[in-house]
Amino acid sequence: MQVATTTSPAAASTGTSNKASLQKVAQQFEAVFLRQMIGAMRSASLAEGIDDSAATQQFRDMADSRTADAMASKGAMGIAELLLKQFGDRVSDAPSPTAPNGSTPATGA
Repeated sequence: MQVATTTSPAAASTGTSNKASLQKVAQQFEAVFLRQMIGAMRSASLAEGIDDSAATQQFRDMADSRTADAMASKGAMGIAELLLKQFGDRVSDAPSPTAPNGSTPATGA
């Protein structure tokens, strides 16, 4: 006798939580990318200003980080959206972790 597998509500919610996790990670990746880009733009200045100090630099870094987070949450660059398009199908089609080797267990009689 062979047992057929069906999709349980728990497996469906796992797929949904995987999609949500992917979306969150993609947004975080976009924020990190934007922080690096903004930091590189800041370091390209040619001269020091009159009010440049360690405290000013730290404040600027924090403000740049918040700006990058806000831009990523709005999808300003579209990087997270592209990552979702790239990896979204892989997450939803991933097998449920029912067996260690990725196959679904079947019982025989």
